[in-house]
Parts: sequence; C-alpha cells; structure tokens
Amino acid sequence: MSEGKLKIDKRRSRILELLKQNGKVYVTELAELLGVTSVTVRYDLDALERDGYLVRMKGGAVYSNRNLDTGVSAEVEVPFVKEKEEIAVAISKMIKDGDTVFINSGTTTQLVAAELKKHNHLNIVTNSISVALTLGAIASFRLILLGGEVNVKYGFTYGGEAQEKLSRYHADWAILSVDGIGAESGITTYHAEESILDRIMIERSAQVIVAADSSKIGRVGFLRICPPSEAITLVTDGAGEEPELAALAERGVKIITA
Repeated sequence: MSEGKLKIDKRRSRILELLKQNGKVYVTELAELLGVTSVTVRYDLDALERDGYLVRMKGGAVYSNRNLDTGVSAEVEVPFVKEKEEIAVAISKMIKDGDTVFINSGTTTQLVAAELKKHNHLNIVTNSISVALTLGAIASFRLILLGGEVNVKYGFTYGGEAQEKLSRYHADWAILSVDGIGAESGITTYHAEESILDRIMIERSAQVIVAADSSKIGRVGFLRICPPSEAITLVTDGAGEEPELAALAERGVKIITA
C-alpha cells in the first residue's frame, strides 16, 4: 500500500472514530484537527457516505442510521440487509418523478430513501430523521421533516404537532417499514407513538406500500396499525411463508416479490 493511500485510510478511520464518539462532525473542525483543507475533508466525507458510513449534512456529516431498526444499533449487523436492499430497489422503480411520498422510519425505508436519490422532483414528507438527512441535500426534492417530539433512540418524530402537520398533506404513496404483517394480525409495529402517524399516512395516500422482508411475514408486533386490505401493496423478498402470503392475497393485499 502506498504512503498516500495509507494517509487517506488513517484520516478516514479517524473521522469514523469521531463520528462514533460524537454522532456528528463538521468540515471546519475536521480540517483543523487533521491538518488538511476543507476540500479534502469534503472529499473524504463524500467517499464515506458512498460506503454507507455516514450521511452528509450542511457543513458536515452525521453517523449513518442505516442500521437502525427495532432496537438494532448502528454497530450491529443488520439481518436480511440484502433482501431489504432488493426490496428498496423494487419500490423505487414504482415511484415516478414528481410524485409525493410519505415515508416512515426504519431500516428498510432508509434503504428506500437511498434508492429514491435516482429520481427527480419528488416531494417527501417523513418523520424519519435519517430519511430526511439522506434526501435533504437533493436539489430537485422538496423535503418536509415533521416536527414534534423526538424519539432519539430510534430516530423519528411523533406526537400531536407531527400529526397535525401530516394531516395537511396528501400523497401519491405511503411507504411504510413495519415490524409485522399477517392475514389475521394485520400490519403491526412495536412503536405505539409512531403508529398514529402510520395510520394518517395510510389514510391520506392514494397508494400504500408495506416494505417487509420475509422475517416480518406472520410476525405480530405490539400494536396494530391497520387490517390487511386491497389498499395495501406488500413488497417482500421471495423467502416468505407461502401460506401466510396466500392468506394475505385472499384479503386483497397485492404482493410484489423483489
């Protein structure tokens, strides 16, 4: 390995150490600390974002929430990540330039957000901080992060203020990451405070996409969001429980395999 390459790797490793310690870093502070120019720091941050380690923000970056999902920390390997990425690609292909999209929080919707970068002129309304950070810098996008109380552990907003603001909008699509979906149990989540926002997103959208890998099929979460119906399109991987998927289809759920 060349000396130049070694210096770059050491510098970027130091940036990642600071991100893990503080949750965010700033270009000017990094430039001074590392003894390089701001241009070099921005180049490093761009490269680390492409590798999924961080999300760029104005003037710096924050530690990536890509691995955030129902209690899984960013330092733990995400289960079914390959399947979730395939689901995200399939969902992105369903969205058209100019659409308005509601997005809730979760690992799968974070991956969907990354895929949506390929589009132009989308209107995004979300309560997910990581989704907002992922898409906020896209020049052609209009992005609205719902205000209100903040669940710091899981990175989303909720509460009366968020509900009131969300109720002002209509969307072409609601894209929901959930903790379980079943023919009898319906669509469920572990986050009671977010479930109300999920319901509003469903009510005020022309089409609803549930993004759920095979581990979520037949699983029952703490709180029911809504029953299965013809208003729901489930996008999942090909390893789901066939009897459960058949039962969902009988209840009108459209099923797309990524």
